[in-house]
Amino acid sequence: MDTSEQPAPGQKAPAALEVPEKPIGGDRLGECGLILPPNSGQPPSGITAASWLLADMDSGAVIAAYDPHGRQRPASVIKVLLAMVVAKELRGDLVVTASAEDTQQECTCVGLKDGGQYTVRQLLHGLLLTSGNDVAHTLARQLGGVPNALRKMNAMAKELGALDTRAVTPSGLDAPGTSTSAYDVGLIFRGAMKYEEFSSAIKLQQSQFPGRNGGTIMLQNDNRLLTNYEGALGGKTGFTDDSQHTYVGAAERNGRRLVVVLLRGQQTPTRIDAQASRLLDYGFAMGPGGVGKLVDGAPQPKPKVVPTQDSTDAEDVAVTDPRTGRPTPTAFGTVGLPITAVAVLGLLAGLVLFIRSKRAKAARARRQAAQAAQGV
Repeated sequence: MDTSEQPAPGQKAPAALEVPEKPIGGDRLGECGLILPPNSGQPPSGITAASWLLADMDSGAVIAAYDPHGRQRPASVIKVLLAMVVAKELRGDLVVTASAEDTQQECTCVGLKDGGQYTVRQLLHGLLLTSGNDVAHTLARQLGGVPNALRKMNAMAKELGALDTRAVTPSGLDAPGTSTSAYDVGLIFRGAMKYEEFSSAIKLQQSQFPGRNGGTIMLQNDNRLLTNYEGALGGKTGFTDDSQHTYVGAAERNGRRLVVVLLRGQQTPTRIDAQASRLLDYGFAMGPGGVGKLVDGAPQPKPKVVPTQDSTDAEDVAVTDPRTGRPTPTAFGTVGLPITAVAVLGLLAGLVLFIRSKRAKAARARRQAAQAAQGV
């Protein structure tokens, strides 16, 4: 029975994520079924994923997809988002001490030792190669604690435009409200590959790691495409009972880099990594066209436009102070245009009377001067 969406006693179920007014990446990506460019061939058979996506890593063009914005649980592919935040904020040579709480996480686990010391780079290898949940908890603590790490992960997703994604655990273990989509996972993976610490770690086939009892152990990458697919650049697997099998990976051929995502897939009759290989072959055989785009950032809200008042209304509407709601004083007061007009007319009338009076006085002076001259 699926119980992952049942909140803990005393806690409320999280509200559903808001659905954007327009599908991120283009209108066609809002379709729920198979989405292909015109006149393209059908995708390979045997793809069991409930949602999948093929996209060009460099141009961002979405080549083909199936229900790309359908919301699914991510399982451990959410660790790509955690790794991206770690690569952005923490130095690879920073030394971190593991705690007892880290070692008690639900596994899969690398096998950290309480009090053991590890570099961030070593922890990233344990996170991405063998999907250590103990490592995910340790890195989350280093980011300021699990709640703070989740805030950073979700802020990063929002910044990228991955609006179907909500991380509730740093490891991808199922919990109420956990969500992502094939589109978002492709977007997140593309963003993470821009960080050297991530891109160099994700392609390692193996890596040395400090052992619990001293010495070192060898971590083996569980991404089979690294050895089974020519040009593989790395990827991340995931599985929980409720998410089923998830996968994201990338490969390069003839200078072209593609990313493939599968969510809620099954291992039979074909393993999920083999399904990813078939989709990559299909994508490389297709042209450069597409059905949408991996965006370069979240869409920005449109600025609010304040309508301009009509000239016929301006005479009757006073400007108000937004803090008080009262009319804002102007050079002519707040009484309105009619009183201002009367005041102006009064000034003009006074000026006319002044000029007429001055002219009359000048005329009288001239007459008096003439009379005085005649009397002489």
